[in-house]
Amino acid sequence: MDSSDQRHLPYYAEQGGESALFEHAFRQRLPALIKGPTGCGKTRFVEHMAARLGRPLVTMSCHDDLSAADLVGRHLIADGGTVWADGPLTRAVRTGAICYLDEVVEARKDTTVVLHPLADDRRVLPIERTGEQLAAAPGFMLVVSYNPGYQNILKSLKPSTRQRFVALNFGYPAPAVEQAIVERESGVPAATAGRLVALAQALRRLTEQDLEETVSTRLLVMAARLAASGVALRTACQAAIVDALTDDADTAAALAEVVAAVLGE
Repeated sequence: MDSSDQRHLPYYAEQGGESALFEHAFRQRLPALIKGPTGCGKTRFVEHMAARLGRPLVTMSCHDDLSAADLVGRHLIADGGTVWADGPLTRAVRTGAICYLDEVVEARKDTTVVLHPLADDRRVLPIERTGEQLAAAPGFMLVVSYNPGYQNILKSLKPSTRQRFVALNFGYPAPAVEQAIVERESGVPAATAGRLVALAQALRRLTEQDLEETVSTRLLVMAARLAASGVALRTACQAAIVDALTDDADTAAALAEVVAAVLGE
């Protein structure tokens, strides 16, 4: 793909060969598992790669109530009878789209089992309610993601599921790359983007604070966009970073002290 084509893709900053690895997996008809913390660019990466490969993208955010029928489809009542309605996974299989299941471990374990025959050499989706064995159309790819930081004994991928996927590990970008992302996504000057990345580095080094998540690239971009619109930088960081990370007053005060020390405002 030449540089003129690249300009029309959703923006994504390469970290270290993940685009080539994903493309090899696609060409070999292998499913992909993307692991990384919240807000590090997993979804943007999948959007970028779908556009780069010229494939439609079907995305679902998984949650505790997600059922197999939500993925595969169900019969609906219409005009006094019932009609079958494909779910998003089935639509992707029929049309040869890339199907992206975000935070797949949030779905019920009995739901993820329906992915197994799609994620191995069979590449079929059994639809029990219609009796159909739906073969994946050319171009179909199954991609799932999750955040290992939330993984525990109740929310983890079964080995029988995990071992069907090629795994790509994501982390937060290197400082120079993250600064370029913040600058590009928000329009703030390079100096402001650099200060925000320095703040992120300081916050990510904190270990004594009881935080479920640390500051993500997404939060940095949100703070930068507020600043670009005229909000004072410390106010933007308070709203988009500190208050987004915690509801605990003492923890928020400690984070605000770091903000003040790094930004010096």
